[in-house]
Amino acid sequence: MPEPTDRQETTAPAAEGPIERAPIAWRPTPEQAAASHLGRFMAAHGFSRYEDLWERSTRDLEWFWKAVVEDLGLEWFTPYERVLDLSEGKPFAHWFPGGRYNYVHNALDRHIARRGDQPALIWEGEAGDVRTLTYAELLAETCRLANALSALGVGPGDRVGIFLPMLPETAIATLAVSRLGAIYTPIFSGFGAHAVAERLADCDARLLITADGFWRRGSAVPMKETADEAAAQVPSLEHLLVYRRTGRDVPWTAGRDVWWHDAVAGQPTTQATVHTAGDDPYMIIYTSGTTGRPKGTLHVHLGFPLKATQDMAHCFDVGPGDRLFWLTDLGWMMGPWAITGALTLGGTVVLFEGTPDYPGPDRLWALVERHRVSHIGISPTAIRGLMRYGTEPVQRHDLSSLRVLGSSGEPWNPEPWWWYFQQIGGGRCPLINYSGGTEVSGGIVGCNLVQPIKPCSFSGPIPGMAADVVDDEGHSLRGQVGELVIREPWPGMTAGFWRDRDRYLETYWSRLPDVWVHGDWALIDEDGYWYIQGRSDDTLKVAGKRVGPAEVESATVSHPSVSEAAAIGVPDEVKGEAIVVFAVLAPGTEPSEPLRAEIEAEIVRELGRPLRPKAVRFVRELPKTRSAKIMRRVIRARYLGRSDLGDLSSLENPSAIDAIANNQ
Repeated sequence: MPEPTDRQETTAPAAEGPIERAPIAWRPTPEQAAASHLGRFMAAHGFSRYEDLWERSTRDLEWFWKAVVEDLGLEWFTPYERVLDLSEGKPFAHWFPGGRYNYVHNALDRHIARRGDQPALIWEGEAGDVRTLTYAELLAETCRLANALSALGVGPGDRVGIFLPMLPETAIATLAVSRLGAIYTPIFSGFGAHAVAERLADCDARLLITADGFWRRGSAVPMKETADEAAAQVPSLEHLLVYRRTGRDVPWTAGRDVWWHDAVAGQPTTQATVHTAGDDPYMIIYTSGTTGRPKGTLHVHLGFPLKATQDMAHCFDVGPGDRLFWLTDLGWMMGPWAITGALTLGGTVVLFEGTPDYPGPDRLWALVERHRVSHIGISPTAIRGLMRYGTEPVQRHDLSSLRVLGSSGEPWNPEPWWWYFQQIGGGRCPLINYSGGTEVSGGIVGCNLVQPIKPCSFSGPIPGMAADVVDDEGHSLRGQVGELVIREPWPGMTAGFWRDRDRYLETYWSRLPDVWVHGDWALIDEDGYWYIQGRSDDTLKVAGKRVGPAEVESATVSHPSVSEAAAIGVPDEVKGEAIVVFAVLAPGTEPSEPLRAEIEAEIVRELGRPLRPKAVRFVRELPKTRSAKIMRRVIRARYLGRSDLGDLSSLENPSAIDAIANNQ
């Protein structure tokens, strides 16, 4: 049986950018490590040390990924001929050629005999209404919708937009489209018409699935009108399939618009799954770029679903009977990730329509208690927002069902990490920090249940991910900030950008020969723990010293009066680049010059005098995406007075941009 990996419990100061010396926060017992999915996988293949498994998983790719699909019990319509074909080079690796495989069969049909009457999906609406679908019921509803879509002309290879809030029908829609061999494009429920149209037009979508609206903080938010405005800009769009969620009266275009309930009425509850090839596309998910139009990241049946499932098993230890809730929208990759992985592993996915602090600050903790959630995922930004309500809302609820905490999307700073670990997890649940990307289909680095966990860090690369931190020439670095790269392909690697091969190659493969350069700064300390330092295009270089914005922001929020912060670099005649910090103050705190000086002093204390900010600006809010990521590039562009702010389609709060402009 594998023993928990034992490492030193302190870290060395980074050569560029200090990492806090921190104790091990969580350590698995030998019994926990051995009982975990990853521990069982290691034992089955004769590994007692995680490092040995990881080394072979990145050296012997065909062995590892064959072992993974066998371990997961995946079923094939036609067996694959080999594991990996590199005839087109690493950027266009083909996995499991010759195999016929549709992930929906593995997410639904495969489970019916053993767990058809077990919950596959639990949904809670904003008003507290709850629906539960068993595996048998979810399969039946998926087949009904697949038959309805087929009747509307959708077939293999057709593109379908899914512009829905988090509903049971959202999961049903993703499964039904994929069952037909069609390709779906998930779209953020809060997007405006231009962003919706841009994505639909780019992929020539034939059909858009949407709703009349959804509920947010007690009010109905219209969607159909947004969909109509978008549809007018997309010549390829033939139908809008509309789910009635709010009951609002909505505009209607006869012949084009179809009510969901009318379309599925009378449809059979069985439907033959299309026998897709493993590398047939099933999803185009768009990710915003710093400039230019959004990138259409293309994923295949044996790509994203396999990677999501493997990560969920090896990092988060999800299995049959577990209940996974991730605070997300379908338009962020964690939405498809949660649905796909939890179902393929025979677990239960918990979906939530509302906001985390409505109608009260205990909403999420009440949801955990009500539905006996075992695995929860929340971004650092969301945790920081919930911390301001204190611990009393948490203490009202029994969170003993929680077994694993998850987080993704951005770097942590220590105070909210510890709050999440201690207040929500009771200090007993491992906090699985997880970082990768839409183009990756999940994580590059993460934590797991066989290695100790240190606050704010990653235990290291996930099995199968040949990740490294390198200098500009591609040489490995330790103890210094460098570029995060991946040296070998993996099944979840995007098959390219939709209709833009050159942009894909330029984005990831142009810097170093045959090496994926991800675009994040990272650091590996002397004990082997990893830290993501933010996007490499956000990195600050002050008087020759390179520092990630996350370090400056962490130092800023260590002042008790600051709840959130964003750090940007601006041109400086003397230093080349100087730091400007935008700080959101804690409730009840008023801006003042003495407070500004205190915050500057705190940054100097933590990072050193050379990194003293040029200015600290107070704002009420920071521009963020709908997945709660701070849009530093937008802050910088607005602060510098640039007219081109880049792609703003994922911006949640446009008013924050004006606040930046007025704060110079």
